[in-house]
Amino acid sequence: MIRTVLAVTVLAFGVSALVAQGDPIAARQALMKANGDQSRIATEMLNGKRPFDLDAAKKVFIVFAESGEKAKALFPDNSKTGGDTAALPAIWEKKADFDAKLNKFADESKAAAAATTNLDTFKAQIAEVRKNCGGCHTPYRKKAS
Repeated sequence: MIRTVLAVTVLAFGVSALVAQGDPIAARQALMKANGDQSRIATEMLNGKRPFDLDAAKKVFIVFAESGEKAKALFPDNSKTGGDTAALPAIWEKKADFDAKLNKFADESKAAAAATTNLDTFKAQIAEVRKNCGGCHTPYRKKAS
């Protein structure tokens, strides 16, 4: 059983890597969808629509941290246009700032996972980490019409 889980995990990672190489726009959209899914879980716990679960709360931050780390590779020069992308040209014009914001998001998410021990600490940590979302989305993402 453990071997099967490990094999599936390795296969999934390999497929993700191939998708990222072949279609970075689709890969980054999948990454952001995963962030959105985790953000919804966090909101449901914060609003009492889902019971607080420490493991689920920490997973929110772990997914965010992984996203911050992986996202930098998903904006190669050949993905500036094409596909259904909301990425603005400013990403490539200010790549160092963009990457720094992703690093900050990843680092703060890791720290938040470690600092979260109950609902109250989760509330404080998620409020801080979510500030990073606008830090990238405002200057680097087209507004939805």
